[in-house]
Amino acid sequence: MAKYLLLKHYRGAPAPVNDAPMDQWTPEEVSAHIRYMRDFAKRLEETGEFVDAQALAPEGLWVRYGGEGRPPVTDGPFPETKDLIAGWMVIDVDSQERALELAAELSAAPGAGGRPIHEWLEVRPFLHEPETVTE
Repeated sequence: MAKYLLLKHYRGAPAPVNDAPMDQWTPEEVSAHIRYMRDFAKRLEETGEFVDAQALAPEGLWVRYGGEGRPPVTDGPFPETKDLIAGWMVIDVDSQERALELAAELSAAPGAGGRPIHEWLEVRPFLHEPETVTE
């Protein structure tokens, strides 16, 4: 089994087929989208392939260590993940092909007008610790 991160983006990915921003959807359309995501995750829980999923709020700050005292905090000018990453799902599957199959299915979540979004999802494998050789 290998873990993969399926990243949903606010921007930065190629435009989806159904490109209406979520803040322009009706409450029913948002509910249908969330229901699809939950049902998808539940089905993966039943197959043992689901690890975690989270949606992210658009708020966020950059912070770094700046010595003793209060750390510096900024809201830019760097590209910010709050503008890029909408949420993620972590899956644990047998192959990259299965990860791609699930990502494609997830991209069909309904959006505006109840039509599938067909959004682009970023699929990234988790790094794993290299095997050590002992003699």
